[in-house]
Amino acid sequence: MKIARFSRVGFILAAAGSAVGLGNIWKFPYITGENGGGAFVLVYLVTVLMVGFSIMIAEMLIGYLGRRDGVGSFEAIAPRNKDLWKYAGFMGLAGLFIMVFYSVVIGWIFHYIVVTFTGLPSSVSEAETLFNTMLKEDISTQLFYHTVAFLLITSIVTRGIKGGIERLNLFLMPILFLIVGGMFLYALTLDGFSQAWAFMFEPDWSKLDSDSFVTAVGHAFFTLSLGMGAILTYSASLPKNSDLVKSALIVVALDTGIALVSGLMLFTFLFQYGAEPSAGPGLVFISLPAVFYEMGALGNFFALMFFIALAFAGLTSAVSLVEPMVQYLIDRFNMSRFKASLSMGLFFYLFGIVALLSNTTEFSEALTFGSKNFFDWVDFLTASIMLPLGGLIMAIFVGHVMEKERLESVLRPHFGPFFDLWYFSLRYIAPIALFVVMLNLIGVLEL
Repeated sequence: MKIARFSRVGFILAAAGSAVGLGNIWKFPYITGENGGGAFVLVYLVTVLMVGFSIMIAEMLIGYLGRRDGVGSFEAIAPRNKDLWKYAGFMGLAGLFIMVFYSVVIGWIFHYIVVTFTGLPSSVSEAETLFNTMLKEDISTQLFYHTVAFLLITSIVTRGIKGGIERLNLFLMPILFLIVGGMFLYALTLDGFSQAWAFMFEPDWSKLDSDSFVTAVGHAFFTLSLGMGAILTYSASLPKNSDLVKSALIVVALDTGIALVSGLMLFTFLFQYGAEPSAGPGLVFISLPAVFYEMGALGNFFALMFFIALAFAGLTSAVSLVEPMVQYLIDRFNMSRFKASLSMGLFFYLFGIVALLSNTTEFSEALTFGSKNFFDWVDFLTASIMLPLGGLIMAIFVGHVMEKERLESVLRPHFGPFFDLWYFSLRYIAPIALFVVMLNLIGVLEL
């Protein structure tokens, strides 16, 4: 089946929209705070450059050459063992599993947009009570906003590449950049900015351990949308003769820039008003609302803008998480886009209900397995196992299975002399880094 094509700008914004999501504005700041700041940021940046960028090129190349869904693209371009390599295309399932908890978090964000109108909490303790009440007791509120997220995301995906995904990103991404950029410019005027800068860019190696390295690699994949088939599926819709290297550089730069700017902005606000930077997943739902309250009327405006930006980032990423398996159903089973979108939407919606219930007091015990509840297990298994595994498969496939001459014909005109550096990184550095991560995770799971 013929896949609708992105415009060149549409692809970059869609790929950036896939990459720039909750991982940049929600997750990156809090895991940076949990892992000591500067040392973790440095490891993360090296991982993005040496591993993330290398594998992004590989994933784009598979989709660009295959011109089909993930399974079909692997099958089409594998020089041998096509029946085996086609199963690598099922990495798109990772995005669908991420949506199980991602949709729930987007629902929280929708709820907090409403909170900015009804009244921000006046202290961290009040903010903590507000968040924990929603998380652990208020099932109906979570279910309502989770349903809203499901309906929005599914309706966008049903409209397809041009009418839904590209149009969404052409509208939302510029607004997202303006909101985050405007708040960052205000942060520059505050005394807390120097503390935020020192926290993020002056490494304290004593606070870094092997778990931090695993978290950095896993988050690099999560935030760049690698290993889940999203970039692969989008790349299948690229115009012919596209410059994959330039497109990848722009996407990585936008993604990493938003993460760093968001971190600096949020930590500036936290230090300015004496809040704790290592507040964990509740940082933007507990610490920040209280900080925004301290700003007075300006804080209410910033809170609204921040949660709108967060919602935009979540939605642009969410559609990319669903699209790979939707395209697979369309290609393989000749299913209509509406039926395919609804089927995948119902999957993440129904399992998302289980995820949100696992955080509640009433159901947490029944939905906790070992050291984690269902919500946390899905988060851990996708970001720390499925995405690095998907990346490892792509590094092996492009770096060791595909013919080097074919890679050179597409990439060397754009890479120039740096092709060999990229090829070496893809063949050796990225697989070794990902293999070390997988070994470390085996130890974590055994514990």
